[in-house]
Amino acid sequence: MQTSHLSRRRFISTTTAAMAGAPFVLRAQSKTDRPTAAVIGVGGRGSGLARTAMDFADLLAVCDVNQKSAKNIAKVLEKNGRQPKAVRDFRRVLDDKAIDAVFIATPHHWHTPIAVRALEAGKHVYVEKPASHVFAEGQLLIESAKKAKRILQHGTQMRSSEVTMKADEILKSGLLGEIKLSRGWSIEPRNHPAPVKDSPPPPGLDYETWLGPAPQRAYNSNRVNRWRWYRDYGNGEMGDDGIHDIDLAVWGLGVDSLPVKIAAHGADINLKGETEYPNHCNAFFQYADGREVLYETRNWAPYKMHGFDSGNAFYGTKGFMVFSRRGYFQTYLGAKEEKGPGLRGGHGNREHVKYFIDAVAGRKAPTFGPEIAHRSCALVHLGEIAFRLGRTLAFDPRTETFPHDAEATAMLTKKYRAPWGFKTSCGSLT
Repeated sequence: MQTSHLSRRRFISTTTAAMAGAPFVLRAQSKTDRPTAAVIGVGGRGSGLARTAMDFADLLAVCDVNQKSAKNIAKVLEKNGRQPKAVRDFRRVLDDKAIDAVFIATPHHWHTPIAVRALEAGKHVYVEKPASHVFAEGQLLIESAKKAKRILQHGTQMRSSEVTMKADEILKSGLLGEIKLSRGWSIEPRNHPAPVKDSPPPPGLDYETWLGPAPQRAYNSNRVNRWRWYRDYGNGEMGDDGIHDIDLAVWGLGVDSLPVKIAAHGADINLKGETEYPNHCNAFFQYADGREVLYETRNWAPYKMHGFDSGNAFYGTKGFMVFSRRGYFQTYLGAKEEKGPGLRGGHGNREHVKYFIDAVAGRKAPTFGPEIAHRSCALVHLGEIAFRLGRTLAFDPRTETFPHDAEATAMLTKKYRAPWGFKTSCGSLT
């Protein structure tokens, strides 16, 4: 079946009319002050989220297509003689009306398909980064959250750090002047294994469900165990770890729209092993008012930038700020680059989970929602399209398309293996 791109203009016109006068989020589903939750996908990140979530919510279930992983983490999480249910099929979690909220920490290609179905089932959603695997999914998440009147929070946890909050005050104070340029980088050496032959799936893994909306193909241990580096399942360095720095680059620049011009290029520098992504990439995004975001992936270098493997620099007309999601910022003022305010602190991991649970319980207003997620994740997808096409692209933030460029616009979405596509009031993703 042919795919159709969800037009931003059509999305706004239909959902705004439908939701006029209605609150964006219903007050807590939970009838107590302590909401109930489940975690879907309990690999390294998911198991960490489960441990943290238990401090703020009653964890009723953990879900994974590898049943052994689900059972093992359920035992580890046993508390007061009770342990969460170990579930293989995420749909059983969504069917459980006792569960208020879900944390989604699966491979990227499953983030939106599960999130949309969770919202439709009345669950609040915390979805790991990147929220979307392709551009059009970001639009769908906005629509789905508004229609369901439920919270969707993006797992870019540095947004909740005290370091970010203090840096935000300084950026908005005018101390650095007007921020005109925002730079992000990810400089972490990556090693990739040699190609391996296809083989039968290991016992206990529901490989058919693991594939889900991705194209049908035989099991391959590289593609499953290192899924981040294959386009059918992941978004490479830029979308996996780099999205943290891209999200912060967008925040630091203070933009509330999408760019109008995109360019990207990449190279394989001393690259060994199997991956579908370059280990060196530069992407450029220009906004309508002339402000710019620059992002660089440098997965071949053993050294850092400004002392950080993952970071940002925000350049203003009076000074600049070096910022890192490792819990740091420092300002430099004037032509002599004299040190101004700075701070070292946390990474926001626990605070971000707590904020989500507090919002579900009705104690705080929801933030870090699907619109913010879309503005950040969009840069991953737009940069990837520019890189693959090998040319500078003009983008229309109003229609969210590439005008007069059918080839680029077609790459804003993808095809989904049945039955995991979407049908919405604004169009279809199938």
